[in-house]
Amino acid sequence: MRGLILAAGRGSRMLAQTSDRPKAFVELHGRRLLDLQLSALRKAGLSEIALVRGYCGQAFLDYDLTLFDNPAWERTNMVMSMLAASEWLRADTTIVSYADIFYPAQAVQRLMKADGDIVIAYDPNWLSLWSRRFADPLSDAETFRIDQAGCLTEIGGKTHDISRIQGQYMGLFRLTPQGAGAIGEHVSSLPLELQAKLDVTSLLSRLIASGTKIGAVAVPGPWGEVDQPSDLEVYTLPEIVGL
Repeated sequence: MRGLILAAGRGSRMLAQTSDRPKAFVELHGRRLLDLQLSALRKAGLSEIALVRGYCGQAFLDYDLTLFDNPAWERTNMVMSMLAASEWLRADTTIVSYADIFYPAQAVQRLMKADGDIVIAYDPNWLSLWSRRFADPLSDAETFRIDQAGCLTEIGGKTHDISRIQGQYMGLFRLTPQGAGAIGEHVSSLPLELQAKLDVTSLLSRLIASGTKIGAVAVPGPWGEVDQPSDLEVYTLPEIVGL
């Protein structure tokens, strides 16, 4: 099993924090987000790790990683970055991580043990974290519902009905070669303009509508997303220590 980190985008909402460095290099309590991700993946037992780069791509040469490039990072979204490593994903089961999150090794291990070709990690206790990040948690939260079998039935919609939010997707998921192949086939069937704009939650929603089964594994934390400068003040040192 392998790991893949999607780190092509700039993260413009971080403003000056990413003016001259990748978003993955933003620091939480003195540790780069990328170092936190690599620590979790390696502690979980993954030694073969790749990264998709774009903005400030040369910065990643200091890391001993397999590197893929998304030269169109300014015009495309996360899905196209992932597909820059399409052949690599089809060779072995892979844990895929966003570059602007942190999480414990246990989150990775839960995904590693999960059944299914496409399985995502989610936080069932999302409201506590979102209440720390936003004055109105529902202003950013998206719909997320699963069925009794633990399969995803809805994701990515806007709502003010909290009953439609059973958790929040963490930006961490698992793909088997078959799952990666199914994603590649689905994306290739779409118009090029739509392919470029497609984000992961929109992709998952489309896959559900097409009948593809998406598994979901609950991971209560500690974890976090760094999407705006104020997020750097949300997470405490104890949440980072030991990751």
